Amino acid sequence: MKQFTVDAFTDKIFGGNPAAVCVVETFPPAELMQNIAMENNFSETAFVAREGNAYRLRWFTPAVELDFCGHATLATAFVLFNFYEQTSNRIEFETLHGKFTVERRGKLFEMNFPAYKPKRIPVTEAMSAAIHAPISEAYLARDLIMVLESAEVVEKLAPDFDKLSRLDGLTQAVTAAGKEFDCVSRVFAPKVNVPEDPVTGSTHCAIIPYWAARLGKERLTARQASKRGGVLHCEVAGERVKISGSAALYAVADLQV
Repeated sequence: MKQFTVDAFTDKIFGGNPAAVCVVETFPPAELMQNIAMENNFSETAFVAREGNAYRLRWFTPAVELDFCGHATLATAFVLFNFYEQTSNRIEFETLHGKFTVERRGKLFEMNFPAYKPKRIPVTEAMSAAIHAPISEAYLARDLIMVLESAEVVEKLAPDFDKLSRLDGLTQAVTAAGKEFDCVSRVFAPKVNVPEDPVTGSTHCAIIPYWAARLGKERLTARQASKRGGVLHCEVAGERVKISGSAALYAVADLQV
């Protein structure tokens, strides 16, 4: 089985969010895919197989299969465009979260995702205890989004991962308005054995609509302020969110499975 390791949302290796991409003719048993993801120990390992004119795409954390992952979609598109679809500028994916398209636009890859519609919820003591910082607002869709007072607070945050894992949402994200960037965020996913995700495309499908409405603009540049860090170029288009980023190839391997 051919496996590519790609750093997504960065133009150089050792930045952004690493993902493994396994290109297969047919999907192996789910147990094997889960074991490969556990062995890789990245936040996501993607498996992709051609089905007609599109590709079927699945994502696994070290613990579970997910219905949606942005950075591993970017990594997969990077691999397909560079090694399998060199003459194409558009790829369609079939996933558990619906149909996605990715278009090659110069050095960037533009992903077109459904937007989440988070509902505002009360800020709780449990939220404040988990992140050790004042929370202005909280929203919940698939993920919990907590709005903080400044980018500096987001960047210096030292959350309690055990308490985070007891909060609502598949992931727990914090965000604030930025200075150099429109918004800054960090995303934590202790429920799926990923304490902090370096750069998270899927959660920005909730973060970006919030900031677009608050700032009164459709195009935004977002920074995820993890240790590795990454930049997402985003646009709200009705009920969709377009997220663009670059990627860098780290390794190619043949798995002995």
